[in-house]
Amino acid sequence: MKFAAIRSIAAGLLLITGTFAGNVIAQDVPEMPKPTTEHQWLDKFTGKWATDCSAKMGPDQADVECKGHMTSRSVGGFWVINEMKGEMSGMPMIGVQTIGYDKAKGKFVGTWIDSSNSFMWKYEGSLNKEKTTLTLEAEGPNFFVDGKMANFRDIYEFTSDDQFLLKSQIESEDGQWITFMSGTATRQSK
Repeated sequence: MKFAAIRSIAAGLLLITGTFAGNVIAQDVPEMPKPTTEHQWLDKFTGKWATDCSAKMGPDQADVECKGHMTSRSVGGFWVINEMKGEMSGMPMIGVQTIGYDKAKGKFVGTWIDSSNSFMWKYEGSLNKEKTTLTLEAEGPNFFVDGKMANFRDIYEFTSDDQFLLKSQIESEDGQWITFMSGTATRQSK
């Protein structure tokens, strides 16, 4: 008798579960989000690039030449991952950058990490009116003044589909923006 009762309860539970699952499956599944025009703009980065830059390591120091390459790939049409490899002052340098667009904030967002330190930069930024230049801003360690933080800008200006200018700036204590790195990236392949 006990076995029959258990079997009846189990059959009832299966019937209820099956009915519930069928109702859930029959409901409309929400549509997955689609990339916006801002996300699509980021496709400009995808491909392989050769980079040629110069950097200023201190206020009274000569510029240092930096050559390398960048590989950029899309992640689902929402993000790009830019991986940079090169040399600075004879030392190997690796950097990884993410850039996406946050619809809720109405801003581009991203991160930067590299092999020269343990700080993760967190960006927010926007496109210019002509949609040729992306400016990303972050706060990070001031490498000109030990122990202080500073505001930074990374600026990517696409002059064509196959070339962009890049510039990194730091805000001085008197509010002036100082360019400490600039250069070009030229597309090698899509």
